[in-house]
Amino acid sequence: MIFNRILLLLLGITCLVSACKIEYSFTGTTLDYNVTNTFSVDNFFNDSGGGPANMGQVFTEDLKDYFQRNTQLELVQNNGDIQFLGAITKYTISPQATVSSTNSNEPDRAGQMRITISVELEFINLSNEEENAKKTFSFFQDYDPRSKTLLQVETELVEVIFESIIQDIFTSTVANW
Repeated sequence: MIFNRILLLLLGITCLVSACKIEYSFTGTTLDYNVTNTFSVDNFFNDSGGGPANMGQVFTEDLKDYFQRNTQLELVQNNGDIQFLGAITKYTISPQATVSSTNSNEPDRAGQMRITISVELEFINLSNEEENAKKTFSFFQDYDPRSKTLLQVETELVEVIFESIIQDIFTSTVANW
C-alpha cells in the first residue's frame, strides 16, 4: 500500500517535471532545449595591452569547452541561438602587501602580487531578448614574488582566473542566478 502511494507520487512528480517548458539540469541551466539548440562564441581578443600573447585564444577555447561540457547546446561557427561576444579589457599586475627590507639601503619589496583580469561580455539570446546583456566580469589571483617569478606562475594563474570568470558567465547567462 505504501509502495503504491510512493510510486504514484513519483509518477505524478515526473509528469509535472516533464510538462514544464524549461529543462533543469544538474549543472543548473534553465535553457529550453526545444527553442535553444546552438551557441556561438566570437573570438575574444586581448585588448588589455598585457598578459600572455595567446590569452584571447585560450579564453575563447575555455569558454567553448565549458559550455559544451555543461549544456546540451551544439557549438556552431556563427549566429547561434545564444551568442557570446567580447574582449579581455584588463590585465594588471599590482603589489598587494609590502615587506620591509632588513637592510636600510634596500627598498621595501612586494610580499604579494596580484594579477587581475577583466572580460567584457555581450550575451545575446535570440529566443529571449530580455536576457540580452553586456557585463564586465573580473577576477584576480595573488602570488608571492619572493618564491616564484611571474613567468613561473602566470600561465597557471591566468587559467585559474579564467575558470572563475567563465563560471560567473555561465551562472549569469544560462543559469539565470
